Amino acid sequence: MKIELNKEKIMKELNELKNELLKEEIFWNIIDTSIKKSEDIDEQEEVLITELEKMSIQEILSFKLRLEDLANAIHTSEMWCAGYLMNGGCSDDGFDYFKNWVISRGKEVYYNAKKNPDTLSDYYTDGDEGEFEFESLDYVAVDAFENKTEEDLYDYMPERTFYRSNFEFNWEEDDKESMKRICPKLFEKVEW
Repeated sequence: MKIELNKEKIMKELNELKNELLKEEIFWNIIDTSIKKSEDIDEQEEVLITELEKMSIQEILSFKLRLEDLANAIHTSEMWCAGYLMNGGCSDDGFDYFKNWVISRGKEVYYNAKKNPDTLSDYYTDGDEGEFEFESLDYVAVDAFENKTEEDLYDYMPERTFYRSNFEFNWEEDDKESMKRICPKLFEKVEW
């Protein structure tokens, strides 16, 4: 469904959302719906876009802001260790995609992993290495916004920056014991 945009009006409305994230309950309901209606990440991406297209453009923007906030809340050395183990390595971009995957699994998985990333061992089996990324989750709101308005969401993003926490790595890829201390269950499941 395409709508006519009055850019001045839209900018005013979006500027009022400068510090507003989508309510977390609504965010997780959308994620849960996408999990229930899909069998893989590609289908989940399509379901998310469809669900977001039903929302106002302000809510689509707020979804994107909530996603960034949740991803930054799990930007930790321990989570990176879990991503490294589950994906057989983890670059900077790969870590972003891994955090998206964690979020895409739902509220319970997210908060359990936030407390202890080793809980993600429940989702790892032999042969799954490299399957724990969801790059396109970053773009579902962008695509829904464009589909609905024929505009680029980034042109309407408020001036808001999420600062990633700086941390010292408490593990090293060359020191397997350091990874085992952080994620012992995952470490045991990974083929070395």
